[in-house]
Amino acid sequence: MTIGLAVLLVAACIAAVWLLLSPPKQTEVFDRLPKRYEYLEVKQPQQPELYMLVASPEDIRLRADRLPLRQIPAYGINGGFFYGNDLLSIAVMNDKPVNGERGAYGSGWFNAKYARGTLVWDGTDRKFSVQVVSSADEIRVEDRGRYWAQGGVSLNLSDEAAWRTSIVEQHLPFADELRMRSALVYNDEGRLWLIVSPTLVTAADFRAALLESVPGSGREGIFLDGDGSSQMNAEERVLTGDERMVVQMISVAGDSRE
Repeated sequence: MTIGLAVLLVAACIAAVWLLLSPPKQTEVFDRLPKRYEYLEVKQPQQPELYMLVASPEDIRLRADRLPLRQIPAYGINGGFFYGNDLLSIAVMNDKPVNGERGAYGSGWFNAKYARGTLVWDGTDRKFSVQVVSSADEIRVEDRGRYWAQGGVSLNLSDEAAWRTSIVEQHLPFADELRMRSALVYNDEGRLWLIVSPTLVTAADFRAALLESVPGSGREGIFLDGDGSSQMNAEERVLTGDERMVVQMISVAGDSRE
């Protein structure tokens, strides 16, 4: 036997043992769903890790399942702020709140207590915007039957002078503490980034990482609920936060309810 063949046999044996000893991949409820997103990871020294789903706005579905994300048969990330089963952020599809009746507390019709940054996709005008509103009644779109709106807190990616003031006025929770973070970001090309960082990081450092990692001009977006709520379902990566129930999800089309 030649030395080369012996090396190959040893390598093959090591690989076989590794496969036998490695735990099998956990089956997920969203396995084998149609994929309508691009998956990206950003890992750089001294920077928070970013896990991103890049999608078309037409493929976004806001939904309220009131479950840990991993139990939901859909790809996507966590949505807005909540308390108990009440949604405290706007989450509206075609003028209908996702968690109850239009105009009802906790339904997703209101940004409770504060006017907050709300990311809006106008399906008629085919444009994104971030609008600071208290209620879905205030959202400005061409056709109220063709839009979706997700509430959060304004990132103000294009305004270095204003962003710190806005997170105070909009009451971003725990901005200066080390927490897991989630966000939605768009650019002028009409692409949407659904972003989760499991790294414990301040709001400022998370925002800086978004500016460095999301390409294109005209970037803008919102902070979403964070910390243990920062969760992601993707074929490539599952992020569970602290495994808590989240009221609302931002999913990418291809979920089991279509």
